[in-house]
Amino acid sequence: MDGKRTWVATFSAVLLILLSHETSALEVPLDPKVLEGLPQPPTITLQSPKDYIFDPRENIVIHCEAKGKPHPGFSWTRNGTHFDVESDSKVLMKPGSGTLVIDISGGKAEAYEGTYQCIVHNEHGTALSNKVVIRQSRSPLWTKERNEVIQVQTGDFLVLHCRPPAGLPPPDIVWMDSNFQRLPLDSRVSQALNGDLYFSNVLPEDSRPDYICYARFPHTQTIQQKQPISVTVLNNSPRGEHRPSFMTPLGATSTKMALRGETLVLECIAEGLPTPNITWQKDGGELPTGRKKFHNFQKMLQIHDVTEADAGDYRCKATNSLGVAQHVIKVTVKAAPFWIGAPRNLILAPNETGILTCRVGGEPKPKINWFVNGVSIDNAPKDRSRKVDDDTVILSHVQSGSSAVYQCNASNEFGYLLANAFVSVLAEPPRVLTPPNRVYQVITNNPALLHCASFGSPIPTITWFKDMQISIKNGDHYVIHENGTLEIHVAQPLNSGKYTCIATNNLGIRENHVYLEVKEPTRILTPPEYKVVQRGMSASFECKVKHDPSLVPTMSWLKDNEELPDDERFVVGEDRLTIKDVTDEDQGTYTCNTNTTLDQDSASAMLTVVGKPDPPTGLELTDQMERSVQLSWTPGDEHNSPTQKFLIQYEDLLHQPGVWLNLTEVEGSITKAQLNLSPYIYYSFRVFAVNQVGYSEPSQPSSQYRTNPAAPDENPTNVQGIGKTAENLVISWTPLTGFQSNGPGLVYKVQWRQKDVDEDWSSESVANVSHFVVSGIPTYVPYEIKVQALNDYGNGPEPEVMIGYSGEDLPLSGPDNVQVIVHNSTLAEVHWEPVPPSSVRGKLLGYKVYYQRERGLHEAEGEAMKEEHTLTFSGNRSDGRLPGLRPYSLYNLSIRALNSKGEGPTSQTKTFETLEGVPGPPSFLNVINPTLDSLTLKWGPPKENNGRLIGYTLTYQPVNTTSVLGPLQTKNFLANETTIILENLNSSMLYEFHLTAKTIKGSGPARVEEAVTVMDTMPPLGPAFGTVNTSISEEGAAISWDYFGRHKNVYVEYMVENSKDDWKKELVNGSHWHMIKGLKPGTSYKVRVVARDPADPTVHSTDEVLVAVPAVLSRQVDIATQGWFIGLMCVIALLILVLLIVCFIKRNKGGKYPVKEKEDAHQDPEIQPMKEDDGTFGEYRPLFPDAETPSSSDFITNHSIE
Repeated sequence: MDGKRTWVATFSAVLLILLSHETSALEVPLDPKVLEGLPQPPTITLQSPKDYIFDPRENIVIHCEAKGKPHPGFSWTRNGTHFDVESDSKVLMKPGSGTLVIDISGGKAEAYEGTYQCIVHNEHGTALSNKVVIRQSRSPLWTKERNEVIQVQTGDFLVLHCRPPAGLPPPDIVWMDSNFQRLPLDSRVSQALNGDLYFSNVLPEDSRPDYICYARFPHTQTIQQKQPISVTVLNNSPRGEHRPSFMTPLGATSTKMALRGETLVLECIAEGLPTPNITWQKDGGELPTGRKKFHNFQKMLQIHDVTEADAGDYRCKATNSLGVAQHVIKVTVKAAPFWIGAPRNLILAPNETGILTCRVGGEPKPKINWFVNGVSIDNAPKDRSRKVDDDTVILSHVQSGSSAVYQCNASNEFGYLLANAFVSVLAEPPRVLTPPNRVYQVITNNPALLHCASFGSPIPTITWFKDMQISIKNGDHYVIHENGTLEIHVAQPLNSGKYTCIATNNLGIRENHVYLEVKEPTRILTPPEYKVVQRGMSASFECKVKHDPSLVPTMSWLKDNEELPDDERFVVGEDRLTIKDVTDEDQGTYTCNTNTTLDQDSASAMLTVVGKPDPPTGLELTDQMERSVQLSWTPGDEHNSPTQKFLIQYEDLLHQPGVWLNLTEVEGSITKAQLNLSPYIYYSFRVFAVNQVGYSEPSQPSSQYRTNPAAPDENPTNVQGIGKTAENLVISWTPLTGFQSNGPGLVYKVQWRQKDVDEDWSSESVANVSHFVVSGIPTYVPYEIKVQALNDYGNGPEPEVMIGYSGEDLPLSGPDNVQVIVHNSTLAEVHWEPVPPSSVRGKLLGYKVYYQRERGLHEAEGEAMKEEHTLTFSGNRSDGRLPGLRPYSLYNLSIRALNSKGEGPTSQTKTFETLEGVPGPPSFLNVINPTLDSLTLKWGPPKENNGRLIGYTLTYQPVNTTSVLGPLQTKNFLANETTIILENLNSSMLYEFHLTAKTIKGSGPARVEEAVTVMDTMPPLGPAFGTVNTSISEEGAAISWDYFGRHKNVYVEYMVENSKDDWKKELVNGSHWHMIKGLKPGTSYKVRVVARDPADPTVHSTDEVLVAVPAVLSRQVDIATQGWFIGLMCVIALLILVLLIVCFIKRNKGGKYPVKEKEDAHQDPEIQPMKEDDGTFGEYRPLFPDAETPSSSDFITNHSIE
């Protein structure tokens, strides 16, 4: 026992060592060029299934195809012994193949039944096919039997047995009648798996003489028929309702065995009244989802692809209103042998070690038998290099010439598996099978696989280099697979380049070069977006793509994952799809696909086509009553826009045929409406559907619905009584429509009587009119009136009483006791006594006041024009205000009463006077005779004194265009004064004057004027402007000029040379220099200086000067910022200071010098220094514009010495 344990331990250790070298086994390469030169044991490529049932009308074909080097030979065994194919003329083996074709025509087909096995062999080994069991299909006849009539009571259960003959394969069962019509199956009547027909309870209609079971044999295409069964259902002792019980399977429990991978079918059929319902459950678990199906009205449970987990207890329940029956089916799962890992072919180099494994599963556990070249390994020649351990064969230190084919056979009671695996011993130098200089292209961030497929024995070792320098090892970025493939997990542009793989074994070395190019990914930057488009419009999808420059993308569009329709409405652009004139069929999902040779990207968007809804259909009238009916309809297609409402219209075929009127609306979710109807209408209805797009077409009209006549439900509306003349009353109303008349013979009963007078109603019936005139009645008297509708079927409701008035006439009298109260110079208040109501003779609308200005109180009779005014005061008033009167005036006034007929007589005329007010502005203010220091003012009295004029007030002060330059001075004048000379004014100064007139009420508005005193030095005769100088700087164009005129408005005007635009103006009052800014570089401008004055039509202007603005202005150096200039100025200042000190010393010694004395003695009043506050000339200007400026000594000589 210990020796056995030692051997087992030693063998296990050896097995572990050998398993570590299992990778030395080579796969056989598929490259035909490699295979062509390699010896290869036989390999079976095609064989027939293990179970072969043949039709005796056709030949038997048993397949056996194989490959090998050299090409293998074929032989067969039948029932375990050699089958001599050549000795049987009916058996043919295909050339170059082991496939048998057996001609069974004209002979006994059963002679060729048996178990066949194909043997394939060449000089390197022998392979075996599966054992194929050949059986002939059979369709035996039903045994002769006599069926008695079956009698059964109503409500009882019934089973009709089929018992078909055993065929090969088993037949398909169906129950039919004598007319070959299938018998209907339902939850009460069902067919079981064995073909029997079960009735859970019988009904009288189940009686029939022709219940026939038919068996169809699929291989022979024949149908066998059982003798008809006659059933009679009796009703003399019917069975009542009862609890369920099972007809099959019987008892409380049953068992079922299923094989792994096949289909489990469980069946429960119960009887009972009422018919029971069947449900299924698995105790302690759930029924498998996705693999279960129910058939035969839940009576059959089917589970596909059974696994071991499906074993367990399955409970079926039969339930009706009287109780529950249960049955448990205990399911066990067995398994025929199945592969876990089939043995694989080995190619070994001499002295290498290999392992064949045969891993199988099954229940019960399969038994494994090994064969070598078709012979049991136990009976094969002994081989010390070969060891067998159950499912493993270990081949150690193999030698040339030891090639063979091994077979693994695994079997249990439910079947077997047979697999061939050859072992080929080769010695081959390395070969690289991947084509040289292959270029691999991948997209950035994707894995890159660089292949180095090789073959050699022993297996070559693969090494990789990049750019012939960098040795590549397994690591984070690289993986070298067993087959030599180099994988880069995440390729980046820096991984591009040349790669070299080297295959090495002990017989040689080979290398191969490949190239990797890493490209930028193709991406859709702007994907198409969801669109909602109305029918008939256009839809556009955009699809913009970014891609690697070296790749050329192609773009295609799909609709619902299919090609676009062949329609010219679909326009495909470079990056856009446009669909013109969209129809309902265009709705769907549109996908933009962009493809390169390496990658692709796609994006989709939905197009929803909306349109007006289809019209409703199927209008139906129900619940028809005298005054109502229910209308229902079927909505049409909404075209992707939900229906918001339904509009119901009607046509009155009796009164307004062809005219459709709106009746009512209902919500879009409602498809019926209760309609209120009127009598005596021939109705026809139609319905519109309304969605966001619009209204549908109208539905087809409904059937006509006529309502019976009846008395009117309503009376005319808008009844009123108005007199057209002083002695009549016109009673008018809005007539009823034909829809409102409710019946034929419509008339109107008009009734009237004087209000508050005890008298009977007067009446008159009229038809087809809308008014009635009552004549010969008093003026403007209230009347009670009413109008009632009548027809041939009765009167309308009692009408409402309305109040009307007979006609009006002009008022008879005017207001009395008119009084006027004057409040101020422009407002008066008038009072009067209202006229008596009896004299109004109508509805008093108000009073109309006529008032007229006769003259001003300071004016003589007939001197002023009269002004007439009117004011109307509504209602029964006795006073009113008269605004807007003119001050200090004489007015007269009268009043009239007013009704809708017109105005009555005038009242007594009343005269009143308004108070004094402030006067208007002086009629004019002129400034004349300007001198160096004086101005003369002349004015006229106001056009409107508004009182007794008592004088004038004048205020004035010096100003410039922007500010005040001196104190305000005031002068008062008498009413008869209209001129003044203002003296001691500043020369060359602008003054502003305000003149107002006064009454005892105060000063009125001012008259304003401006004027300039004469300049202190008059220019020579000639033009108003002197020389105009220009210069260009970075700030703009500097313009300077001389001006000698008196105009207060001076402008610099400029425009682009040769331009047709207007002159641009810039106001420059009070200055002789101006900077024009914002000029365009490289442009020439025309410039001029213009003086204008609103009071003087004369316009003074300089000649036009051309100013050219350079394209780039040169920067001028400011001399004031230069160092040498600052130094020079400092020296000059120092010298002046020394000179002043010397002069001061001399003066203290000698007193005044002669020139100074004469200057003090002879002051010339004409020579005054310019004041600093002169607002007219703000800058220094030479006194002698046409000559050089005199020196200081010349000035002293010419002006100080007489």
